[in-house]
Amino acid sequence: MSAPAGPAPAGFRHELAFYTDAASLLAVTVPFVQEGLAAGDPVLVATPGPQLALIRAALGATGDAVGWADMTEAGRNPGRIIPCVLQAFVDRHPERRVRIIGEPVWAGRTAEEYRACAQHEAAINWAFAGRAASILCPYDTGRLDPGVLAEARCTHPLLVDGGGCRRIAGYAPTAVTERHNKPLPTPAEKVAVLRYDLATLPQVRRFVAEHGLTAGLAADRVADLQIAVTELATNSVAHAGGAGTLQAWRTDRHLVCEIHDDGWLADPLAGRLTPAHDGIGGRGLVIVHALCDLVLLHTTAAGTTVRLHMLREVP
Repeated sequence: MSAPAGPAPAGFRHELAFYTDAASLLAVTVPFVQEGLAAGDPVLVATPGPQLALIRAALGATGDAVGWADMTEAGRNPGRIIPCVLQAFVDRHPERRVRIIGEPVWAGRTAEEYRACAQHEAAINWAFAGRAASILCPYDTGRLDPGVLAEARCTHPLLVDGGGCRRIAGYAPTAVTERHNKPLPTPAEKVAVLRYDLATLPQVRRFVAEHGLTAGLAADRVADLQIAVTELATNSVAHAGGAGTLQAWRTDRHLVCEIHDDGWLADPLAGRLTPAHDGIGGRGLVIVHALCDLVLLHTTAAGTTVRLHMLREVP
């Protein structure tokens, strides 16, 4: 049985709320927002569009004081949510406690996207440890898989329901991170391969451009993918054994580029936090997450694979 959570601490709170319909969603989210506004806290609501509209309508005129973000756009790539949505909002209010409603998991997410979502939910706990922030994550019990709901209990230390707020006995974010850090499946599609090192690094951009244009990506998206892949390939040359392998293939929805090298991303927050403005390094993987539609990683002491997805413009 869950133990009472006790008084709200001054530091970080990561709360889970299950809902079954519009009424139960509003029953937990609207008071969360209203209490924050009453305390003078900056509030951000980042959920999928339909839920966003429900919460905004329920708040009425008070919603004008709230920040709003459609998570299907801002959080299409789950790896983008912490640096580009949550941290960005927290950092805009360094001297104040903030409240955020974040719904990164919704019906319609693919299995690949969910893998990244679970790692994201685990990473939140380390990313904001000690920060003056409360993040409430609603999960739709009527539309999400039972396994997803069970794993949500592992990535959130607190459960909010009609009985108040209680600690979750099964909280184990490290186990979730390790469970989803597994080898990426071998593609069924035809794969093009480029082996690169310092001397052949310029070929990376040409390789990406060729496959991006053939896949139907718009010119600006090809440029984004070139930047992302070049960031990773340059890192391979500088920090991961001096060489790496780039692969590319097309699926029905995406152009996929994959980098493999001998490096190891031992920090689970690698690429999840934007470094301080005066920091040196650490921005490459953040840029990759910001530019791509989905990023999947598998990393061990034996090497790292980073798989980048860009949505194709298929008629």
